[in-house]
Amino acid sequence: MREGKKIGSGSGGSEETMEADSAAIDIPFLVSGRKRVGFSTLTRRKHSNAQQHRKGSPQLAKHLKIWELLAVGIGATIGAGVYVLVGTVARDKAGPSLSASFLIAGVAAALSAFCYAELASRCPSAGSAYHYAYLCVGEGIAWIIGWALILEYTVGGAAVARGISPNLAIFFGGSANLPGWLSRRLIPGTSIVCDPCAFLLVAAVTCLLSTGIRESAFVQTVMTAVNCSVLLFVIVVGSWLGFRNGWPGYNLAGGYMPFGVSGLLSGAATVFFAFIGFDAVASTAEEVKHPQRDLPIGIGLSLFICGSIYIVVSAVMVGIVPYYEMDLDTPMPTAFMKNGLHWAMYAVAAGAVAALSTALLGALLPQPRILMAMSRDGLLPPLFSKVNKATSVPVYSTVVTGFAAGCMAFLLNVDELSGMVSVGTLMAFSIVAVSILILRYVPPIEPLVLSAAPTQEVPFVKKKSGIPVHLKKEEHASPILSIFSESSIPEVDDDATSLSSSSSSNDLTMEDDSALQSGMPSSSRLALDDEKEKEERRRRYAACGISGVCIGVVLLSIATSATLLPSWLCWIMGVIGTSMLLVGSAILLLIDQDEGRHQFGQSGGFHCPGVPVLPILCIMVNVYLLANLGSVTWLRVSAWLVIGVFVYSFYGIHHSSLSKDLHTIM
Repeated sequence: MREGKKIGSGSGGSEETMEADSAAIDIPFLVSGRKRVGFSTLTRRKHSNAQQHRKGSPQLAKHLKIWELLAVGIGATIGAGVYVLVGTVARDKAGPSLSASFLIAGVAAALSAFCYAELASRCPSAGSAYHYAYLCVGEGIAWIIGWALILEYTVGGAAVARGISPNLAIFFGGSANLPGWLSRRLIPGTSIVCDPCAFLLVAAVTCLLSTGIRESAFVQTVMTAVNCSVLLFVIVVGSWLGFRNGWPGYNLAGGYMPFGVSGLLSGAATVFFAFIGFDAVASTAEEVKHPQRDLPIGIGLSLFICGSIYIVVSAVMVGIVPYYEMDLDTPMPTAFMKNGLHWAMYAVAAGAVAALSTALLGALLPQPRILMAMSRDGLLPPLFSKVNKATSVPVYSTVVTGFAAGCMAFLLNVDELSGMVSVGTLMAFSIVAVSILILRYVPPIEPLVLSAAPTQEVPFVKKKSGIPVHLKKEEHASPILSIFSESSIPEVDDDATSLSSSSSSNDLTMEDDSALQSGMPSSSRLALDDEKEKEERRRRYAACGISGVCIGVVLLSIATSATLLPSWLCWIMGVIGTSMLLVGSAILLLIDQDEGRHQFGQSGGFHCPGVPVLPILCIMVNVYLLANLGSVTWLRVSAWLVIGVFVYSFYGIHHSSLSKDLHTIM
């Protein structure tokens, strides 16, 4: 740490600068007031309560309760996973083992759900994984995650909308009998099959979302109830057909896994698209009345209900019809039709239309809030953060989102889209797990009330009167010197009960620190120095452990999934990756977690169990699924990410709210 540098704006600092300073917390170097682009810019992090420090920042109204959250989560999740992807994944990837693919994807989602639940209850703000990455990892990674989430929700909404017209056509006696303005048609001179019905449905849902979150949640609740009733009917009637006919779908020559383990895992990576519903719940955190209680329940319960339905319904569907005979567009209605239940086909088609409509609503709901969060942070133009006063909805972001999703649904095919959605989801889930490790072991340094062991005294705090005082530490907090750097010792008012960052001419320097320490007994100074040194060493070890886990998982996943690399290179990468993963995990298991995590964000709420094992498993599963998505999917996503890098380089990095002449600890 550099000596003699002041951390403060001085007596002449503007109010805007001081507010921005209180909202910005960054890592390990001291930065002067001038703007500078470099690695430290990419790793700067915002305060967990940054929005509270920004005057005039648009806020969303708190209207949602636990039942609305469940409706949002279930409605956003159950849709394409059952009514669209069952046919494509069963025929091309998983076969009869489709339910096992859903189970693997569900386990990976459950690991992430625990991580989401803690971060959402601690930091209930719009932005979901983007917001958590900005708080714990840094601005550069947060931008990549936010940009990937934009693609995820836009493509997810388009993919769901694309499945509407085939199910709607059943009521007209087939796609050929649909009215011309609703039917799919080939654009002359191209291979593009446009879908006007999908575009119109996206437009209708966009209008509904623009009316308000309460109205959208009410419609979601009603349609979700209808959808669950239809799926219960599918399970009961489908099971009756299966037992009557001897489950012909499981008596095939290819066995349970005709495409092998690789097909099973590839299918799991694809159907991961079906588990993004709880992420939609997390994105509404700012609009929840009691986020610390309701968000963890809403996330966990909606995921459990949806996962159970997916596994049972997929097991029934591939059992009553051989996987190679399943219809790609309408697998469930045609499965009943092939078994002679034509009347059931219409009931299932009605449920499919309702489910896909609510899934579309749930897919388009989070993206405007992510755009709004990125805009509030200065990474996107301020237009996206404007909230309508009457509806408390970011209308401009909602309209832009709906238009983009509608155009994609009009032009692109669902099987080309689902893999791209999985990339965004898996990246977000992975970074959320990394954020949990950072929060538990090396939490961001924030100028909040500090406390530690009972009755332990910390004499390094100066009143505004200039007289040193002793503060008593409370339980469950890190030592004050491990949280504040030597050059950022805070001040406390005579009547204050909490510490505040210095932002006046009384800023402390290393010389002030030395003056304060001169009046202490030498034994106390040595004890405090030793305590600070131990804490700094522990944080360095923890950072190395987290880095080792992340790098090791990436190398190991590439080594086990790459088909184009030479075998000797895969072996080398596998050995190095395994070694780094084991060493990093061992370090995190052996060292203590940082007690400073108790001051991060809002106190209380849900705490992720099994740290560090559960987040490490979450990272392993998600990164491995990412590596198995295929080169074509990665090429498409990479093109989108490259565009994002240019947008950030030419706009976001210069307009970020953390780039305004900040004097911040990094």
